[in-house]
Amino acid sequence: MNRTDRLYALVEELRAVSPRPRSARWLAERFEVSSRTIERDLSALQQSGVPIWAEPGRTGGYSIDPSHTLPPLGLTPDEALAVTVGLGMLASSPFREAAASAVRKVTAVMDARSLQTTAELAARIHFLDDGQARDAPAALGGVLGSGRVLTIAYRDRSGAETVRDVEPLGYVGKGTDWYLIAWCRLRAGVRAFRGDRIVSAEATGERAPQRELRPEDLDIAYGELRAVSIGR
Repeated sequence: MNRTDRLYALVEELRAVSPRPRSARWLAERFEVSSRTIERDLSALQQSGVPIWAEPGRTGGYSIDPSHTLPPLGLTPDEALAVTVGLGMLASSPFREAAASAVRKVTAVMDARSLQTTAELAARIHFLDDGQARDAPAALGGVLGSGRVLTIAYRDRSGAETVRDVEPLGYVGKGTDWYLIAWCRLRAGVRAFRGDRIVSAEATGERAPQRELRPEDLDIAYGELRAVSIGR
């Protein structure tokens, strides 16, 4: 996470628990940086006008002005349940950390009665899988937004491992499996890389060229692709 993203995430974390404080140590562990880095970030936010203040004492920490928190979401328990179930289905995907963060934000701004009703309903919903962990690397979650070329180490079905530079184009999810769709420079073509076979992934400093991802390029032998859409 770069500093700009961390500053935004700090504000959202304090919003979610306002008016309760968070200690610098807790925030440092949450964002995997030092307490000194967190204190510098909070100071920068304060200087930019964000209403954050420090509460002294053993149980103190940093909090944000409750009047500047986000307004409650106008979600019914059924709508909140649909959101949490949908996000829960991403638990093995490259977006699992963002999904977990989104769930915390949704629940943080719900009123107590709606939250209790949603929690009771959610406790009656379960996911069935085959018990095999097939988590895609969490580092893949932000590659589309970054627009950078990736260097990945990939292990094929026979166990052979190769290192490739790839240009991320999109994702395909099938059950609990997630595939990174990318232009593979090693093979000079579009390839699908199953998430649990990606041993490591590291963004380079090179911006990937614009390429169009067409369903026919994927050569899917069965099933139909369904795109994710966000409507108004």
